[in-house]
Parts: sequence; C-alpha cells; structure tokens
Amino acid sequence: MGIDFSHGNAHWSYSGFHAFRKRLASTLGLDLDDMKGFGGDRSWEDVTDHIKELLDHSDCDGELSPEACIRIAPRLRDMVTPWADDDYDKINAMNLADGMELAAAQNNPLMFC
Repeated sequence: MGIDFSHGNAHWSYSGFHAFRKRLASTLGLDLDDMKGFGGDRSWEDVTDHIKELLDHSDCDGELSPEACIRIAPRLRDMVTPWADDDYDKINAMNLADGMELAAAQNNPLMFC
C-alpha cells in the first residue's frame, strides 16, 4: 500500500511520501507542518517556487496537469540532484520526474493513485 502514479515507476508509502515532501520543503526553508493543509496556518500564496504544486497537493488522489508537470519535473530534478545517488527518495523523485515528463509528452495529467 502506498502512493503510485499513472506514469512512471515512482512509489512511496504514504508516510514516506510525506517525509519526502517535508524534505523538499526544507530545502526551500519551509517547515511543511507550518503550512495550510499540513496542520499549520501559513499560506501557500507566498511560495513562488514551482515545486509548490507538488508540495501543496493531496498525497492520495488527484492529478497534476501536463502544464504543471512541465514546470515541476525540472525543478524536482534540480532539488534532488545533490542527494546521494542511492537515496531512496532521490531514485523515486527522478522516477517521478520521468513520469511527469511522459505524462506531459502524452498531454495527459499525472494521476496520484
């Protein structure tokens, strides 16, 4: 059980995906737990980074548009590049970016399933 996507091979447990997004947020200087939707009251409106569309998203359903995938995939790759090559989150983040690019190339949304 966990989170998969309609395109690509990325997979996390729900708790693992939450931890991954917390890790991404921390690279922006954000504490995900302070943000609306994660128990806090800080608004996402002030966050301008494209990765926000992945961070401020349901962890178990919904979709990202092809246009969002085009914006997010390169930013996601940039953010995880410094992580160790054998890091589980990095491997899955790269797989997720691949899936985003595939979905966008097919003009399909990336579904969270």
